[in-house]
Amino acid sequence: MTALGATDVALAVVLGASFGLGVCLLVSLAPRWGAPSLARRIAPYIRDVTDPRGTSLPTNLPGTTFAEMWGALQSRLGRMMGGSAAIERRLQQAGWAMDAATFRGRQLAWAVGGLAAGGVLVVVLVLTGRATGASVLVPPTAAAIAAVLCDAGLSRAARGRVTRIQEELPTVLEFLALCLSAGEGILDSLRRVSTVGAGEFTGELRGVVLAVGTGSSLPEALGRVSRRLDIPAVSRSIDQLVAAIDRGAPLAQVLHSQALDAREEAKRGLIERAGRKEIYMLVPLVFLILPLSVLFAVFPGIFMLRLGIG
Repeated sequence: MTALGATDVALAVVLGASFGLGVCLLVSLAPRWGAPSLARRIAPYIRDVTDPRGTSLPTNLPGTTFAEMWGALQSRLGRMMGGSAAIERRLQQAGWAMDAATFRGRQLAWAVGGLAAGGVLVVVLVLTGRATGASVLVPPTAAAIAAVLCDAGLSRAARGRVTRIQEELPTVLEFLALCLSAGEGILDSLRRVSTVGAGEFTGELRGVVLAVGTGSSLPEALGRVSRRLDIPAVSRSIDQLVAAIDRGAPLAQVLHSQALDAREEAKRGLIERAGRKEIYMLVPLVFLILPLSVLFAVFPGIFMLRLGIG
């Protein structure tokens, strides 16, 4: 394909995309496509397919609006890609209020955005005459990179929140033990800690107090927090606390022991991170500073040998 032909193709892509976008916008404003479907209009009045109050809408009914089609596409993509359990676990650890299907939809949106950005870049390369045969790989590569970045953002958010919870755990447990030693009950102690604190773990305890206030039992609410966070230190502390509540053991002593264990585990984690940082610090030393030192030491001798001095 000549440069003139590639330019014509690029201009055709730009004009065709603009025309198609305009047509889609006009169609979306049409009453037939913009109005809600019949199933969506009658769903609140059918109690057997909605909740008893008739306030929510079913998610499995066919629809014609963009939001309904996008939701169906999210669900289908989540079923195709699988791995919903791992994604749900990371979403709960990150504290994001979405399910696996919604996250897959966001990942799909990122991929589509990357594909569009790659297509725009290819069009620009063609218009400037710098396109090659490998340019066709730019859009799918950009889409894959965008999807990976979306997943990496979730993993990073989950790791960061887990780290913050692990750092807050000893302080929260000691505060609970102090409240219990002062004569307060376990529920009053949890309420006080959740009111005073402003961290991630105190936010989870605030949810526990709210769940107990709405009718759930304290062990059940604590168990839900343990399963949702899936952090070994938190699960161990909650299991010990629930066992002490069931057996009538002194809670203050149990919480003091758990706080000491959490601090020891935090110290071990800090030592491990320090060891890894030492290895990372050797990278610039070995690959930057040491070669320069050797170069400065050897270069004068080589220069003098070339001049025939010495």
